[in-house]
Amino acid sequence: MAEIRIVGTAHVSQQSVDEVITAINEFSPDIVAVELDPARFAALKKSTAEPSVTEVLEAGNFTQLLVQWVLSYLQRKIGMDVGVEPGAEMKAAIAEAEARNLGIGLIDRDIRITLHRFWKLMSLWEKLKMFYALSASVAGVEGEEIDIEALKKDDVIALALEEFRKFSPNGARALIDERDAYLAHQLLKLDARGGRVLAVIGAGHVGGVKRYMENPALLPPITELTADVKSPPWGKIFGVAVTALFALLIVALAFSGVGLDVLLMALIYWVLLHGMLTAAFTLAAGGHPLSALTGFAISWFTALNPLLAAGWFSAIVEAKIRKPAPGDFRKVFEAESLSEMWRIPIFRVVLVAALANVGSTLGTVLYFIVIFPWLGIDPGVLISQGFANIWQAATGIL
Repeated sequence: MAEIRIVGTAHVSQQSVDEVITAINEFSPDIVAVELDPARFAALKKSTAEPSVTEVLEAGNFTQLLVQWVLSYLQRKIGMDVGVEPGAEMKAAIAEAEARNLGIGLIDRDIRITLHRFWKLMSLWEKLKMFYALSASVAGVEGEEIDIEALKKDDVIALALEEFRKFSPNGARALIDERDAYLAHQLLKLDARGGRVLAVIGAGHVGGVKRYMENPALLPPITELTADVKSPPWGKIFGVAVTALFALLIVALAFSGVGLDVLLMALIYWVLLHGMLTAAFTLAAGGHPLSALTGFAISWFTALNPLLAAGWFSAIVEAKIRKPAPGDFRKVFEAESLSEMWRIPIFRVVLVAALANVGSTLGTVLYFIVIFPWLGIDPGVLISQGFANIWQAATGIL
């Protein structure tokens, strides 16, 4: 069995850096375990290969990527305000371990799995609240003094975790509870190897990890912590429903007797509303006029196809124009202001993709809520009258 000591840190704290170095000196561990996965370890060592623009567009996780970038920016901004680079305590732990030729254990869950489960587990209401909170945080982080060391106190941590669980119970489950269990799993593996292990983890995880270490029977299977989240494909369901409803309404319109002019106006407004909103949101993201024009031209069609998204096409054009270069991802993570981040081509491409999709989705919602009433169309009456006429015509032929 190993002797394990846990050091709880704040990720932008000079005191945490000093505590880590002191703990290594005093404890003389055989292994230094850090709250990192291989991808983040490589990023800290600046040895990671960045994904290409094609890979980013094919993945299609534009909103998740933006959330990751904004969270990273907020942490970096706090670090700049207190004069400490985010992750400095992890870098110090790695540097000390390498200097002493000690083993290094990467004990955190893959960041891609964490972000995927975080996004998939959250309800729509939680996501909306999160976007509001992130927007408020970005606006309020300027000039705000933060006592980093106070955040490491047990009572402050408990209060913060309690508030996070109220705000987003499913988000807290993915970011905190599941990672507590994953970290404990990895430490128990190191425990079985024997020797001395110093674990450097965020202060918010210390309580949960210790509880699991003391009661391993409570640990969920590690396969549950890394499995894909099986949730209904609401996006595709919504897309199929929209396509079916639109086709149903057009057929009903054609047979309802309201006139060809109303049918034509319904089609024109479908094209114009989707196109204008997609183009407007593309331009709001700082997209090129050609990207906006592409979104305008394609949005009416992608809104009817659950396998396509207007943002993909706008982003492809934006990428051709902006020409993101190798190193853009690192520049995003190193940007010291939102305006600097906004000027980086890959950030602009992803932002265009995300906001163009928002514009297209908003177009669909507003079409059924606003345009039909404005045209004087009652969908219930329209469908019943239209299909009554279709049935009458069919029986007449037979």
